[in-house]
Amino acid sequence: MSGPKNIKASKLKATRARAVGKAVSSKIADADKTAPEKTETRLEISCSPGIVRWLLRNKCSLAFTSYKTGKLLLIGVMKTGALSFHQRNFDRAMGLWTDPASQRLYLGTLHQFWRFENILMPGNIADDTFDKCYVPRQSFVTGNVAAHDLALDVNGRIIFVNTAYSCLAVTDPVHSFRPLWKPPFISELAAEDRCHLNGLAMEDGHPRYVTAVSRTDVAAGWREHRNDGGLIMDVTTDTILAKGLSMPHSPRLYRNGLYVLDAGRGHLCRIDRTTGAMEPIAFCPGFLRGLAFHNNNAIVGLSLPRDESFAGLDLDAALKVRDAEPWCGLQIINLQSRETVEWLRIQGEVDELYDVVVLPDVQCPMGLDFFEEGIQRAITFGHGFAEMTHPCTADADVALAAG
Repeated sequence: MSGPKNIKASKLKATRARAVGKAVSSKIADADKTAPEKTETRLEISCSPGIVRWLLRNKCSLAFTSYKTGKLLLIGVMKTGALSFHQRNFDRAMGLWTDPASQRLYLGTLHQFWRFENILMPGNIADDTFDKCYVPRQSFVTGNVAAHDLALDVNGRIIFVNTAYSCLAVTDPVHSFRPLWKPPFISELAAEDRCHLNGLAMEDGHPRYVTAVSRTDVAAGWREHRNDGGLIMDVTTDTILAKGLSMPHSPRLYRNGLYVLDAGRGHLCRIDRTTGAMEPIAFCPGFLRGLAFHNNNAIVGLSLPRDESFAGLDLDAALKVRDAEPWCGLQIINLQSRETVEWLRIQGEVDELYDVVVLPDVQCPMGLDFFEEGIQRAITFGHGFAEMTHPCTADADVALAAG
């Protein structure tokens, strides 16, 4: 890959919130000024006094999404010790997946998936600040299938929760998707969001657990079962492991333990993988979606419970008992003490989050989208020339493949 040691990125400016030694509140303006259809985003960012130290001590950054405002957000630490808050625009940004080995990032959006590559070689720095620059390099178009969680399997395929069609699916070179698995209670594949299948937990590169809001088999039937119809299914056995949850999201396996967000009640929970018993770990003041783990800490995404899907849940009563107001942002919870050790709060246009991932060994990440000139100038190329296939050889290969 070709590129100077310091890549100037004057038009790729990050939005930054200063966070040194105290909670902060800064007005943040979106840097994407070249997109006429995008209005300026005003955000107010506040955070716990120790979040910068936590990121540096744990040698990581965070990436998370906001689907209603269509944002991919990246949090890191600049060389000055200030918090870096970088946002990029992707319509209905939802599921995230990262592969630390390849430094790739995958993002699900309104009607496609994006594969991002870090274009900075070790030692390269962009704009005197960023040690990773994620650029969209490949797209997989599905159409609007209401894709939620996504992951890469052991063979490198994108597996995603196809919420509209109530199934797990993989991308296909010809079609919008290819079904992989569906709950046994779903009688047919139809674009009716029958049970609101939404979350996916992988184990050893294979799908293992999924979450759904109900086991209904009629169009949008889950809406009548938001309070206690939620369930976790074992994909390998087609059995329900746990039930009675309230709008569960983001099942994840960490250190052989199964965790889930009981979103309608505001709890991070651990599930006994044998009995299905649910143990609340911590309460968070918001509708919960997005869960990641790092060094025995859980990073949880919080949203404001404002629209019809979120209203009238047990979460409302839980907040009232605690005399608390819901908020949008991230909480970092130590799994041993069960305490919130750090937090980041967002106010303004962004009032909901969907997914969050940890970027290990990344200090200050940035990304590119299609609403600025930067992506036109972010040109790199691999070392050496690609192998040229002789026409005769290629024809013979095609004939051989055709049988």
